[in-house]
Amino acid sequence: MSEKMSNAEAQLRGFSITTLEVTYALPDYPSILNTFLWQEYDIAPKFPRMMSFLRFWIENIEGRFHSARFAHTALIRPAEIRLLKGEFVLH
Repeated sequence: MSEKMSNAEAQLRGFSITTLEVTYALPDYPSILNTFLWQEYDIAPKFPRMMSFLRFWIENIEGRFHSARFAHTALIRPAEIRLLKGEFVLH
């Protein structure tokens, strides 16, 4: 996503909000696990920004990578319409 692109424009171009939770251990305390949350607009299903971040983490961060889990959702999607039968009359 270009830095000049607004959030709404990014969503219209197919980007969805992606949240990544990384679990890692610090070098000095390997038995204690910590978490780090990362959130950015990305494109499913390949998630190039998230994959780039994970590569950066593994190659550059001293915290030993333990695991990661992620979730994503498109915030702009077709409206859900439900037709109802019935009529209410007041007075």
